[in-house]
Amino acid sequence: MKLAFVSAAVSVHIVRWANAMAERGHDVTVITCKNHLPADRSQYLPAVRLLALRFPAPLGYYLNAPQLKRIAARERFDVINVHYASGYGTLGRMAKLKDALLNVWGSDVYEFPYKSKFNFRTIKKNLGYYGTLASTSECMARQAKTLVSRPFEITPFGVDMSLFRPQEGGKRGGAFVFGTVKTLSPKYGITDSVRAFILLYRRLLGAGKAQLADSLRYEIYGSGEQREEIQGLIDGEGMHDRIVLCGYVENSKLPAVYGGFDVAVYASASNSESFGVAAVEAMACGLPVCATDADGFREVVEDGVTGLLSPKGDPVSLSENMECLLEDASLRRELGCAGAERARRLYDWQQNISAMEKLYRRLGGQSDV
Repeated sequence: MKLAFVSAAVSVHIVRWANAMAERGHDVTVITCKNHLPADRSQYLPAVRLLALRFPAPLGYYLNAPQLKRIAARERFDVINVHYASGYGTLGRMAKLKDALLNVWGSDVYEFPYKSKFNFRTIKKNLGYYGTLASTSECMARQAKTLVSRPFEITPFGVDMSLFRPQEGGKRGGAFVFGTVKTLSPKYGITDSVRAFILLYRRLLGAGKAQLADSLRYEIYGSGEQREEIQGLIDGEGMHDRIVLCGYVENSKLPAVYGGFDVAVYASASNSESFGVAAVEAMACGLPVCATDADGFREVVEDGVTGLLSPKGDPVSLSENMECLLEDASLRRELGCAGAERARRLYDWQQNISAMEKLYRRLGGQSDV
């Protein structure tokens, strides 16, 4: 099939979807505003064509509409898939791509509509315009349906099970390691998970469990605008020798990182955590998960089955769940095994690609093969 993705070409989501479809033999073009081209073209397969529109975003969401309309008419794509209901959703609507598929991704339906009345009206128009709508999670589709009452195709954004699988021999000596892989941004609640770790450490000391407390370590992987604030919190509490900001790590190296964790911790403070892909990665690697009850985590983590959930913004409750897993090895194994099975069953990337491919064939008027 001849497929077009209309979105920011720098998005890791678009890189993965475009490469996956190219690997399956489809003719793939990514159409993007010129300031959304990746600095490193090599992250895309050579078979994927990148096409830059003349004007940069955000004005490009309006000014590029005539050019995008001409490209669509000339290329005669079987399916055009517009990603993000806000900026590129507006561009596709202005270019009159009514028959295109529109994917929502999170902040475009959780946050953007509520920043102004103009944004709210824009999102409602965009969601009401396209022929077909899709979401990577049920919870995000429910949120989008509060804006427009329409059906959504569910196309999970899973993980590569050939990479993310239980790891052997990666533990940090005698340390017990809690770990987080997440962007260092306020909405992801990293300060809450840091406070939860500190509460746990001090509670163990107060209970006379100094040896157990001394074994604890918390590793946080990721970059973001909140790094200095988080490091300041760590230093201010005198925990720099136990809580370490490890920086950004490439996706291909993440399985080894997860292999060094005993428990994965995710404390997102916002429901804009629309699909807990980091939790899925950890589960696929056989780890039990401590997470908050943000929408995305409630969808992927079964409380008491594959992990333990606590209320958003409640470091005390999170620390209690962390302690529960610290002290119960059999529970860790039970939750870890159940999480790996759930990840394989529901979030296998190859199965997710097949589901999207089937949707594309239906929209393109082709029989499923």
